[in-house]
Amino acid sequence: MERLDLKYGLNPNQKEAFVYREGGLPIMVLNGNPGYINLLDALNGWQLVRELKAVTGLPAAASFKHVSPAGAAVSVPLSEEERMMYFAPSDPSPLAVAYIRARGADRMSSFGDFIALSDICDESTASVIAKEVSDGIIAPGYEAAALEKLRRKKKGGYAIIQIDPSFSPEMEERRTVFGISFSQARNGYLPSDADLSRIVTKEKNLPQSALLDLKVALVALKYTQSNSVCYAEHGQTVGVGAGQQSRIHCTRLAGSKADLWHLRQSSRVLSLPFASGLSRNDRDNVIEQYLSDDPEIDVIAGWRDYFAEKPEPFAKEERKAFLAGISGVSLASDAFFPFPDNIERARRSGVSYIAEPGGSARDDLVIEAADRNGMVMCFTSQRLFHH
Repeated sequence: MERLDLKYGLNPNQKEAFVYREGGLPIMVLNGNPGYINLLDALNGWQLVRELKAVTGLPAAASFKHVSPAGAAVSVPLSEEERMMYFAPSDPSPLAVAYIRARGADRMSSFGDFIALSDICDESTASVIAKEVSDGIIAPGYEAAALEKLRRKKKGGYAIIQIDPSFSPEMEERRTVFGISFSQARNGYLPSDADLSRIVTKEKNLPQSALLDLKVALVALKYTQSNSVCYAEHGQTVGVGAGQQSRIHCTRLAGSKADLWHLRQSSRVLSLPFASGLSRNDRDNVIEQYLSDDPEIDVIAGWRDYFAEKPEPFAKEERKAFLAGISGVSLASDAFFPFPDNIERARRSGVSYIAEPGGSARDDLVIEAADRNGMVMCFTSQRLFHH
């Protein structure tokens, strides 16, 4: 049995913490001292990106916080607006693009993330990560220059984990709660074109871009605490609603994040006159305040020093008009929608394509709502709860 001691458990008072495995661990700590939550994020994140790569054939990345993805993405080229809103370099590698997208999905939630990469971490990706506040990374390997850059993070304490990409765990999963042991078969489901072929709406046109986005959303949901709903666009998640007891709250939470993602690409936000020398994290905070429900610039009086000059407010009606022009967003749910209110809320965030298991007593009402809004909806017959 191989054992790896951890910094501590879920909380600092839970001192005795370690992971172990009969036959040896598939991970190696190259730097730092990861904790219990770090390992949970790392191992869930690794599964997510490994499966995204398997399903799409593209390099993948995830930004994990508290055992759910703040963002996940595959490497789809960045538009100029995306490059600007992500503060991205001009020539990132394909793997770096995947992480830029994953981190940029919800930059506020990604602060202090644990990163998962599907491929060997190259210097381009490490250069992007070096500028972000992050707790650690897991990847199947590291270029020498990339490893050198990452080892300098957090004053040398950055957690760097290498995982054996050929490792395949046993089919049985076990855990212990309150002294009682649970056992179940691992969820080996991977979304395919066939899973998205059962279209139940009048509108049947499901383009390749939407197929990709729905696969990204479904794989992300496999590793998001349930209940969960995921909005996706351009090969990345743009809004994840995790761990809500009511599905409509998942849809609202994820939808509000998707709205912010779209608003960040507006000319109003991209042209904000930030003061020189402002950090990336401060710019994120200012943008979040600027796009608050009360857009009057006086609301952010405490942030005035962050602007070189007072910007024009982004009025509520102006934001509403901008979002009304959004379409082509994909949405996946880890379980069926019990009521059509989820569909109506999704429409407000530009959703055109939906994947959900189906099986609700009110499926007919949900389909009617999708038809009323001209959406394409697939029933996958596959629930994706994760706890």
